[in-house]
This record gives sequence, structure tokens and C-alpha cells, in this order.
Amino acid sequence: MQQSEQNQGDRELVRGCLGNNRLVQRALYEKYSARLYTLIYRLISDHDASNDVLQDAFIEIFRSLATFRFESSLFTWMRTIVIRNAMSYLRKNARLQVITDEIPDQASEGSFNFTAEHLEKAILSLPAQARSVFILIEVEGYKHQEVAEILGINEGTSKSQLNYAKKLLRNRLTKPSDEQRV
Repeated sequence: MQQSEQNQGDRELVRGCLGNNRLVQRALYEKYSARLYTLIYRLISDHDASNDVLQDAFIEIFRSLATFRFESSLFTWMRTIVIRNAMSYLRKNARLQVITDEIPDQASEGSFNFTAEHLEKAILSLPAQARSVFILIEVEGYKHQEVAEILGINEGTSKSQLNYAKKLLRNRLTKPSDEQRV
């Protein structure tokens, strides 16, 4: 689908939602909920909490839709709301902590094949703030300055947390788990 066609489709969705058309609201939810849920789950790493955050985010999205001005894509706008809600959840549940433990940056003694599932598990096992920074920068494409604003940290902390996350991932992905040693 071309960008202009998608923008036109999103404009129609916004118009229908603003007109309180329940079928259009459901269509908006169905179009974006899976992608937004995946982002939330990667940040929170808890299925039940991710569902709650997604529900709260969609309530906010529907309430705030009249303020959306199409200065960005609808998904980008919704993603910002979802990230803000996920970060709020993490702060309320005291899961965001700056980790300063040094992790040695070791080269792999031997490599092994790992699956996308193994990578996903390694990412989800990161400490919450390191995981949030990693996902927002490496997966979602945000800049350190933007991540610092979203998370309420300084840019240097964002950079150090990304470095920490990468070292942890490198360490976890270069050492085979017991189930991979066969």
C-alpha cells in the first residue's frame, strides 16, 4: 500500500472514530493492536500487564484522536501514546532502574546458532530500563535524545543503558544455554 493510500485510509478511520462509529473504532483497533501489543510486551515483558497497558492506551487514543493533526503517521502518533503508557506502568511498578554493574565485553570463544526465539528471550531478560532503551533505539528507531525525553533520563544515561544492553545481549547470545548444548 502506498503512503498516500495509507494516509487516506487513516484519515477515514480517524473521521469514523470521531463520529463514534463503533465498527470503525474496532477496525482501527484491529489494524494496529497487534503491532502495538508487541511493542508493549517487549518493553514490559508481562502478558497481562501488556494487555492492560494496551487497553489503557487505546482509551487514551480514542479520547485524544481529535487532537491528531496528521503531522506524522497515525501509527507513529499511536506508538508514542503506547510507549508513554508503558513507561508510566514501569515507573509505577518500580521496574525502571539504572543498572551500573560492569559487564565484561568478552569476545565469543565459540559461536553457536541461535533462533529468533532465543534472541527474543535474551532481549526480554534484560533489565527493564536497558531493555526499554534497546528496543526504543534499535527496534523502533528513536534517537537517544528522544529516548531520554520519553524515559525521563538524560541522554548520557540512554547511551550507557544501550551499551549495557548490548553487552548483556552479546554475553547471553555467545554462551549457549544448557538446552543448546547437545
